[in-house]
Amino acid sequence: MDSDTESVKRRKSSGSESESSVRDPKRTKIEDEDFQENGIDDEDEDEEDEDAKDEGDDDDEDKGDDDDEEDEEKDGEEGEGEEEEEEEDEEKKREEEEKYVTSFNFDGVEYKYKERPAVIEEREGKIEFRVVNNDNSKENLMILTGLKNIFQKQLPKMPREYIARLVYDRSHVSMAVVRKPLTVVGGITFRPFDTRKFAEIVFCAISSTEQVRGYGAHLMNHLKDYVKATSPVMYFLTYADNYAIGYFKKQGFSKEISLDRSVWMGYIKDYEGGTLMQCSMLPRIRYLDVNKILLLQKALIHKKIRAISKSHVVRKGLDHFRDSTTPVDPMTIPGLKEAGWTPEMDELARRPKRGPHFAVMQHVLSELQNHASAWPFAQAVNRDEVPDYYEVIKEPMDLSTMEQRLEADSYKTMEEFVYDARLVFNNCRAYNNETTTYFKNANKLEKFMVTKIKEIPEYSHLVE
Repeated sequence: MDSDTESVKRRKSSGSESESSVRDPKRTKIEDEDFQENGIDDEDEDEEDEDAKDEGDDDDEDKGDDDDEEDEEKDGEEGEGEEEEEEEDEEKKREEEEKYVTSFNFDGVEYKYKERPAVIEEREGKIEFRVVNNDNSKENLMILTGLKNIFQKQLPKMPREYIARLVYDRSHVSMAVVRKPLTVVGGITFRPFDTRKFAEIVFCAISSTEQVRGYGAHLMNHLKDYVKATSPVMYFLTYADNYAIGYFKKQGFSKEISLDRSVWMGYIKDYEGGTLMQCSMLPRIRYLDVNKILLLQKALIHKKIRAISKSHVVRKGLDHFRDSTTPVDPMTIPGLKEAGWTPEMDELARRPKRGPHFAVMQHVLSELQNHASAWPFAQAVNRDEVPDYYEVIKEPMDLSTMEQRLEADSYKTMEEFVYDARLVFNNCRAYNNETTTYFKNANKLEKFMVTKIKEIPEYSHLVE
């Protein structure tokens, strides 16, 4: 027992904080010696604990590294998945765009043009174009009612009862854009005058939720082909409001009415504030193929150009300036001479460009020269015919002199141009009596000039 006690005391006095300091005091010295002989004393145990802890930390670090690698792999897989989704979206987008492209071969060259969504929808059977009138059939009345509702909504200034009366009128015919099974998205109501070979377009509208898809243009092309094929009508007349003029212009309508007034006067309805427009149809044109026809015409023109010109040939660039700074004779540049270039063209290209006001001044001066009251001011006053004119008028001016000054770029500002124009009129009034034709013409032409300049907002202050 004493030896055991001394052993415990010895361990305590060593100041060790190891696990052996709290070991059972009954443990024999022999046991301690056995531990020492086996190389596993208390200090070794502590070191092993620390090593085990370090190994545990290393394992944790390895585990953390493994987790990081797993996260990176996961992120990589997610990134790859996103890239695949983007590629699929791009592929779908390309397929969708290709769906709208129509191509054909001409003279060994492939030509492509983009169809309107309305054309594709008709091709896929999603929409159809129906010709209807009031024949008391249930389906036609449903379509006419749908058209009436669209016209009343899209043409709010038109009386609702008036729209209904004309849509259901038996002398009127309608062509409707119908989304299957039976939803009306737009249409045109017209009245044909077969004996006079024209038709009046009364209403034309597309539902506000269905616009910008090409329905309006495709509808008009269908109408033209239908009318030509089923009647002697070759002209359309319509009164367009300010918002519809742009649409009708794109569909081949013009404000210039070539039909004799006796043909249509008293037959079509006159609308206050509307602009009368006319469309003349071509008998040999199928308007539903107009995009292809125009592209074919362009291809034929290019073919004729290639037959007489080398403008389509792409030549190698010049290497001269890489090794030399000496000028090149333009006539030695491949293709330039063949294109018809001459040194005179270079001189024209080097001339200074016109000032920013030139086009406006040229337009106003041309309008003045073509006016009915401009004849006294067209040329300078003849000194032989009116000897004392230049004694009275110290700063003479006329329209031909103004034209010369304009071509010589003498007018740097619009104010200078207006000054000379005023000079023409003031000189006339200063020399002539107010009862003379000259005096009156000066007033008329000046008033006309003021009106023309006031039409241009940035210059209107010059004549106020």
